[in-house]
Amino acid sequence: MSSRLPAQGVSAASAPVRRLSRRRLLRHTMAGTGALLTAGPLSGCASPASASGASALSVWDLFQGGDGMLMDDMIEAVSKGTAGAEGFEVDRTILDWGPSYYTKLAMSAAGGRASDVAAMHLSRLAGYAPGGLVDAFDLDLLAEFGVTRKDFTPAVWARTQHDGTVYAIPLDVHPFIVFYDKEAADTAGLLASSGELAPMGSPEALLDAGKALAEATGESGILFGHVTDTAQNWRLFAGLYAQTGAEFTLPDGGPPEIDIDAAVRVVTFMKQLFDGRTNPNNLDYNGALAAFTGGRGGMAMLGEWELPTLKQSGIPLGAAPFPQVFDKPAVYTDSHSFVLPHQENPDPARRREAHRYVAEILKQSLTWASAGHIPAYQPVLAEPEYAALDPQSSYADAAKVAVLDPPNWFVGAGSNFQNRMCQPLQSALLGNTSAEKAVRQMVREADALLRQPNPVA
Repeated sequence: MSSRLPAQGVSAASAPVRRLSRRRLLRHTMAGTGALLTAGPLSGCASPASASGASALSVWDLFQGGDGMLMDDMIEAVSKGTAGAEGFEVDRTILDWGPSYYTKLAMSAAGGRASDVAAMHLSRLAGYAPGGLVDAFDLDLLAEFGVTRKDFTPAVWARTQHDGTVYAIPLDVHPFIVFYDKEAADTAGLLASSGELAPMGSPEALLDAGKALAEATGESGILFGHVTDTAQNWRLFAGLYAQTGAEFTLPDGGPPEIDIDAAVRVVTFMKQLFDGRTNPNNLDYNGALAAFTGGRGGMAMLGEWELPTLKQSGIPLGAAPFPQVFDKPAVYTDSHSFVLPHQENPDPARRREAHRYVAEILKQSLTWASAGHIPAYQPVLAEPEYAALDPQSSYADAAKVAVLDPPNWFVGAGSNFQNRMCQPLQSALLGNTSAEKAVRQMVREADALLRQPNPVA
């Protein structure tokens, strides 16, 4: 099996990068965040007065492959101007996804070389806003360009703030969902009269669904790749834990506030679901993806960003928000968002253009939805063109019950926290430890991270 692990929000089979003028791909490897405040300006960073031209609006993001091509299209559209809006000159810099991106973003803000706009996973905001590494948005200015807080679901908008001030504007919601083979699901009796996946409602119902899908396919029921993965087990656990109604709180300094009984209940269920018989328990990410696209399973638990890859497989593909099996609906997710990296003396005219740029890109997010991402900007979801997207429109409601990582500086997409949560969970699923011991280890790992000083506090 391949050891290559996809990034959150990035398909495991990305398309080649297409290059446009004023588009640069920078690859840097940086260790840790401990040197953020002592590092000097970065010679390779884009800046408002970049070599591409002082008038260009500088934008940083981490979108490569297929997503990068879609972002090219969206930038091209707004650069030309739309009805009632002038165009932009955009200087786009693309950096590799992962810890190096967030280190570089922090260093640029601390070192005075920040871009005008940057992409950030919403789950990482708590590591940047409190330390002054990103600047607040002017909501009145955004409203002038047609974007208000009412255009976003409360579940997502609540995570854009620090101390009541908005520091991020969501572009999308990218949830952890279920994809399924429609023919197998129909044979298994799992479809509602609408032809969509019927609600589950209990852990037992999902266990039964796995058995029925295994019978329908003659192989596996539900596929989940988690071995050596740094996020998958956490995504599954966090969504199910939120469904119990329990809180997973990490107060500064510790100790962590975690409902042990609820967590053990969830891990026990995960072990029952992936029993190594009906549903395999030993697949890595790409192994699970290959098994599903090869017709060797009836359902797969994946991020919606795998939609382009799955569509190419030719299977009769269906998708749905992650099923509610405990007490309340909840779907683990994250959000690509826009932030304003900190600038000591931002030019008012450029800041105004940055706000206008964010607003205009949001209005182009129907293009972004073609890759599977749910547009965070709700007016796009109301368009007939979005309703016609299949299966994207089938899981759009996941945004209404979105659950993100706890808001802490060391938590979020690509973080060591997710990796350290995954390791005891992997051990439990492989049958090497009990649910109780796995949860106790998760608590110890969280407590150890809470005792570390925030390097950008």
